[in-house]
Amino acid sequence: MNRTDRLYALVEELRAASPRPRSARWLAGRFEVSTRTIERDLAALQQAGVPLYAETGRTGGYVLAKDQTLPPLTITSAEATALAVALHALAGTPFAGDARSALQKILAVMPQRERHGAGELAGRVRLAARARQPVRQPVGVPHALREALSMRRVLRLSYADAQGAATERRVEPQGFLGGDHWYLIGWCRLRSAVRGFRLDRIRHVEVLAEEVPPRVLDLAELDTLGREFVGLDELVNTDRGVSPEAWKLMADRRQEGTSP
Repeated sequence: MNRTDRLYALVEELRAASPRPRSARWLAGRFEVSTRTIERDLAALQQAGVPLYAETGRTGGYVLAKDQTLPPLTITSAEATALAVALHALAGTPFAGDARSALQKILAVMPQRERHGAGELAGRVRLAARARQPVRQPVGVPHALREALSMRRVLRLSYADAQGAATERRVEPQGFLGGDHWYLIGWCRLRSAVRGFRLDRIRHVEVLAEEVPPRVLDLAELDTLGREFVGLDELVNTDRGVSPEAWKLMADRRQEGTSP
């Protein structure tokens, strides 16, 4: 059994045993490898986001949090490959890392035959990369933006225009706008207006302790090209204080080179 198959098998073994713990020694005997190898495998699973925890004591061991995992999914090889293709489009967005983690979790709970089929089908798919400059974004910016949006915290941004001139802004984040470019949409206190900030132009971000105050925003004022965008609230029902009608936005609010 190769390491990839063993990782999937470890998850299934711990899921079947949960809430009973399995010791590293027991798992090593089960998979006919060393205890050290099992411990490395378990550490890799934890780093990938699998909800494993250790119970101490004579009868302790590793336990999979069953209520935080999915049972084996009845997802086909073609469906899993379609997800991988769709997630490829998220490169350079605030959700690229989360997309990879989500796909790994889905593959981890697929039945072995479908998982192998997905791997074979994916190996036959090639995606033509766009001829564009890669997004250069400081490490930690996507996470900080998502955190501020989720916790409703004001952001301090260092933001550069098309010529590279940077300004300091305090922004009340309201959401993301995806398209040819990705934007953070929010109330800019410097401009006293709704603005869209291209993510690849954000040089530095700091999440402040200040909460975003209640504010009714007319995001429709950004709609200058008449392009309509569909909010993800059709899939996940959330309320961030912004009306659905306000999310009729355009992808490029201004022509290239105009600072928000």
